[in-house]
Amino acid sequence: MPCGSNDGAASFVIPAQRVDNAFLAICISCLWGLLLCLRDFIASTTEMKVINSPAEMTAWARTEAGVGRRICLVPTMGCFHEGHLRLMRLARGRAEIVVVSLFVNPLQFGPREDFAAYPRDFARDSRLAAEEGVDVIFSPSSGEMYPAGFQTVVRVGSLTRHLCGASRPGHFDGVATVVNKLFAITRADCAVFGEKDFQQLAVIRRMAADLNMNIEIIGHPIVREADGLAMSSRNLYLGPDERPAALSLYQSIQLARKAADRGELRTEALAGLVREHIESFAGTEIDYVSFVDGGTLEPVAAVDGQTLLALAVRINGKVRLIDNGFMLGADRGW
Repeated sequence: MPCGSNDGAASFVIPAQRVDNAFLAICISCLWGLLLCLRDFIASTTEMKVINSPAEMTAWARTEAGVGRRICLVPTMGCFHEGHLRLMRLARGRAEIVVVSLFVNPLQFGPREDFAAYPRDFARDSRLAAEEGVDVIFSPSSGEMYPAGFQTVVRVGSLTRHLCGASRPGHFDGVATVVNKLFAITRADCAVFGEKDFQQLAVIRRMAADLNMNIEIIGHPIVREADGLAMSSRNLYLGPDERPAALSLYQSIQLARKAADRGELRTEALAGLVREHIESFAGTEIDYVSFVDGGTLEPVAAVDGQTLLALAVRINGKVRLIDNGFMLGADRGW
C-alpha cells in the first residue's frame, strides 16, 4: 500500500507472505537444480553395469525412465571397431543413458553362415564401451532371449525382398525379431544404427513406424578406414593379400558415381562397369550389384537423386562384405 515519504516520492510495501513464497520458490528451484547436477555427477562416475537378464534390464530401465532419464540403445553383436564407438558417441549426445546390447543373434544367421565363427571378445568390448562412457552393456544368452517354447517371429514385407533379403532368406526376420525384443527389454527412447547395413536400417524404421513403437531411429553415416574400406567386424577375417579385393567395393561405388556424373544414368550400364571392376580382382564372388530406390529398395532402371548402389561380395569364399552409396549429389568423404 502507498505511504508518504519525506522526499515526496511514492513507495510500496510488499506483504511479507508474498516475499516468503517467492523466496521459497527460488530455494526449491535451486535445490532441484543441485539435485539434478548431483544425479548426473553420480551417473558420470558410476562404473558401467553389465546386465545379462532381460528381466533385470527392464527393471533397471524402468527405474531410470521413472526419474525422467532418456535411454538410447546401440544394438551390436560385439567385436567393436571405430564404427561402433561412433554410434555410442552419437547415442551419448541424444540421451542421458546409453545402453549397448551385445548379442550375437542366432536367428539372423543361415545354416551355412558364420554364427559359430563370428568374432567375440567380451573383455575387450567391455573395456571399449566403458571408455566411451556407456552406462550399461546388456549381454543376454541365447537361452534368455529365446527360451523353450519361443515361437514368435516379426516379418517386414517388401523391404526385405531384394538385396540381402533375397540372398539370405530369413535373415531380416531374425533381425526384426531380436530388435523388437531389445526395444521392449531396454525401454529405449531412441536407438542408433549404422548406415553400412542400409537395408537393415530401412527395415527397422519401417517396423518401428508400422508397430507404433514410439522410438526414434537414428542413422549414422558409414565409417570407413583410411583407404575407404567400410568398417566391419568381418574385416578381421581378411588377410593382407585379400584387402585389395575388399577395397574393390568402395572403388566400384566411386567408379559408378563418376560415370553418373558424366551422364551415364542407365543402371544396366553402370552395373556392368561395377561388375567388371570387382571381378578384375582375384577371389571376388559377387552376391549382388543393385541400383535401388533409397526409400523403397526396389530396383530402378535409371539413376536419379534417390538411387542407392548396394553391393555384397564374397572374398575367397569366406568373407562376405557389404557396402553402399548414393549416386548423385553424394558425399564423397568419410
